Amino acid sequence: MKRKLVVFAGFLLVATNSAVFISAHAASSPKSVATVSAVKGAKWNPTIKLSYSKSSVIMEPTGIPNHSRDAYYAVPNAGVVVPNETTANIIADPTKAQIYKFTIPTTPQYSSSVTTTSLGSIGVMVSGAVLYNPFEGDGQTVAMANNFTITNSAGITASFVDKCSGHPTPNIGAYHYHGLPTCVTAKVDKAGKPSRIIGFALDGFPIYGDRDINGRQLTAKNLDQCNGIISSTPEFPKGIYHYVLLGTADARSSIACFHGKVDSTQIQSMPAMGGGQMPMPDLDAAAKKLGVTVDLLKESFGTTNPPDLAGAAKKLGVSETVLLNALGIQANPKG
Repeated sequence: MKRKLVVFAGFLLVATNSAVFISAHAASSPKSVATVSAVKGAKWNPTIKLSYSKSSVIMEPTGIPNHSRDAYYAVPNAGVVVPNETTANIIADPTKAQIYKFTIPTTPQYSSSVTTTSLGSIGVMVSGAVLYNPFEGDGQTVAMANNFTITNSAGITASFVDKCSGHPTPNIGAYHYHGLPTCVTAKVDKAGKPSRIIGFALDGFPIYGDRDINGRQLTAKNLDQCNGIISSTPEFPKGIYHYVLLGTADARSSIACFHGKVDSTQIQSMPAMGGGQMPMPDLDAAAKKLGVTVDLLKESFGTTNPPDLAGAAKKLGVSETVLLNALGIQANPKG
């Protein structure tokens, strides 16, 4: 049952992302800052296609970073969503070019409320790869905290997450980061100097490494709940709200929420890491079966991940079994 809910949890976050808000801790709301000059001045991988409109930049990365990757990766066994040393196997690096197209605002709008990031692409990095939030497919396990290394019978050793804080999905080869990619910062930053832009989040605000304008180390204590801060950067000496990736093995390793207005249509779901997962539920069909609106169905799931199905059923006035059947999820017998 738990395994069957994993893809549903990721899908639900994408479907409800524009409506899920949590309180913010930033002291003030900055004025809108045009980012187009900074976008054009960033050290992009030449494989990324950039085109501009009056209010946005269209980014089309291939998903293949311009730094070395591991030759082999530890990936989940069939039917496993979040692996460990005993439920993983080793495969040759499956990274493949992807078809991405993100329309990102060049005058991002800071919001006093925030939108939870979903599983899947939440930003485009200058390396050509994309950024994910801190979590694996269950929406709870922190990727950087779950890293491990195994050796197979052929003597090949591989890790779940590589030294660049990234790994590919085994099925479609979608490489992505879950934390600070030092392979990227090494190309754009100088030792002891400020961090420079290493990407842009889908809400349009820039992403940086963990050094402030004076080259000092930043920690979670300096940042808001989204891993953001309003301060000067080399590209924005007058200050801008921006995200900071930390080199930590916890939930602060990546962006947990957007502090800018984000177009939910730009958010792409996370490809499956393991096999044996169920198809994504049809919320429109489920709502029709339950005799409720899609919005009410989404609202009933709340903001937890995985969703509280028992709580959702209670809010909708139906049994959990009825809700599961409407969603096309077969309930496992208890005991």
